[in-house]
Amino acid sequence: MSSTDRDTRAAQGVGYGLAAYLMWGCFPLFFALFDEVPAYEILVHRVLWSCVFLAGVATVLRRWKPVGEALAQPRRLGRVLACAVLIAVNWGLYIYAVETHRVLQASLGYYLTPLINIALGMLVLRERMSRLQGLAVGLAGVAIALQLALIGTLPWISLVLALSFGTYGLLRKQVPLDGLSGLLVETLLLMPLGLVALGALSQAGLSHFLGDSRTTLLLLACGVITALPLLAFAGAARRLRLGTLGFLMYLNPSLQFLIALFVFDEPLKPTQLATFVLIWIGLALYSWSAWQRRPASEVRA
Repeated sequence: MSSTDRDTRAAQGVGYGLAAYLMWGCFPLFFALFDEVPAYEILVHRVLWSCVFLAGVATVLRRWKPVGEALAQPRRLGRVLACAVLIAVNWGLYIYAVETHRVLQASLGYYLTPLINIALGMLVLRERMSRLQGLAVGLAGVAIALQLALIGTLPWISLVLALSFGTYGLLRKQVPLDGLSGLLVETLLLMPLGLVALGALSQAGLSHFLGDSRTTLLLLACGVITALPLLAFAGAARRLRLGTLGFLMYLNPSLQFLIALFVFDEPLKPTQLATFVLIWIGLALYSWSAWQRRPASEVRA
């Protein structure tokens, strides 16, 4: 591949990556549009319509073969089912955070995720942690302890979002499915439960679906909103180095942080700011460590 082709491919990858993280970062603006629809009902529709939309995309792209192979081996679906449960918990809690005006906590959770990944890699995969990575994780621990000591409560939304997404990533690496196929299988496994929940809501007269055109369209849009950044991310992952993709990742929580402050007017207490500063320092150390340890082939490229 010529240098021009590599540059074009990299530029396309950056474009896809920016699109993915911009969409993820703007999710609070979308979920804030729902009026009086509880988070659990939005989650049900997010699962159902994501599955429908992803099935359509898989049909157009002719990507059903890996999905069929995965579903044909039920004994190997344990990790995929665990991934499905974790991503549902993450999705539902994120929607709840937006509804309860805790987007700052959500952004902190996604800032924490890379550091949680380091800790999980050490504890579960027995990976060795560099000194800078250890210091980064330590700063995250100090930040959480600071909130607990000075505010008296744990930032539980941040912790559950980071742990659920970090554990999801850990398990997802062990599943031989690409992003599109993997998420389709996950939503297919959750779909029966989603249909039961939707039926129960309708039977109890609590469903907002088909109640008014605006809410119905928003609930239907959950599928597209969920799948589009995933497809853009897959395009970026095929074209960019992992290190470049990792730096772009910070765009998502940074946008959420700014939206929480300047759009939703969430208060930022000095203790919370100190927590963010410690996490940002930890992420800077983590990024520097990742850059220093990049393969020699990347340095020459």
